[in-house]
Amino acid sequence: MMDKKIRKAVFPAAGLGTRFLPATKASPKEMLPLVDKPLIQYSVEEAVECGIDSILIITGRDKTAIEDHFDISFELEQVLLERGKKEMFELVRRVSELAKISYTRQKQALGLGHAIYQARDFVNNEAFAVLLADDVVDAPKRSALRQLIDVYEKYKAPVVATMRVQGEAISRFGVIDVEQIEDRIFRVKDMVEKPKPEEAPSDLAIVGRYIFTPDIFSAIERTDRGAGGEIQITDAMRIMVREGKEFYAVELEGKRHDAGDKLGFLIATVEYALKHEDLADDFKKYLKSLQERL
Repeated sequence: MMDKKIRKAVFPAAGLGTRFLPATKASPKEMLPLVDKPLIQYSVEEAVECGIDSILIITGRDKTAIEDHFDISFELEQVLLERGKKEMFELVRRVSELAKISYTRQKQALGLGHAIYQARDFVNNEAFAVLLADDVVDAPKRSALRQLIDVYEKYKAPVVATMRVQGEAISRFGVIDVEQIEDRIFRVKDMVEKPKPEEAPSDLAIVGRYIFTPDIFSAIERTDRGAGGEIQITDAMRIMVREGKEFYAVELEGKRHDAGDKLGFLIATVEYALKHEDLADDFKKYLKSLQERL
């Protein structure tokens, strides 16, 4: 029998990060700092807070910085201790103790579906979470992943995170056709990857949090490559829905930032800086001073 608890999480991090070139030429976009932590650490912490105890990060070429970040840095820790910076030492050590993290390589960047497929041995016969590090969701009451897990535990079926998107922007997302069953919870009837605005079945766009059951891998195997030769996870989910698999969607409570986009990343930086205890007051003064110059 499939384990009903979500204990494992997968983090696809093998993309080329072309929207941030040349900054991402030698450093992964997942390591871009959002104030004082890299993007991927926010979502790893989100997973850990939800009870995830085993994490797989799907990496590619030039992604060793991610592994280094979550590894123990003996030299740095020793220097911090020698200089009496105990708080800094504990901060650095906590990063390496967040969770049991393993890595596997996606040798070719063939889309999100292909990246998730690399986790089939790691997942075994368990339901699992997928988190995209460049989708940062500020949800103080319940994290984005917790909202999905709550729905999964109730309905025992795959769940995707969604948000409302208006106008032309909808064509950048996978979009779902739904039947509402509770406040902010929907049963998925169909989905389409990056539709034209006039062809979108709703204004509910899929964003970077998912709960999958292991049968997603069979669907990925049967998914044709789309634009750019990539295997889209939306197309694989659509196969499951059309074969009668129950699928649910959650309209997230919270504010989602597309930190994989330059403007979205800048907005997220401002928002998180305003929440930072050590920075907020001085940063607010700086922002107010900008109003006089604009």
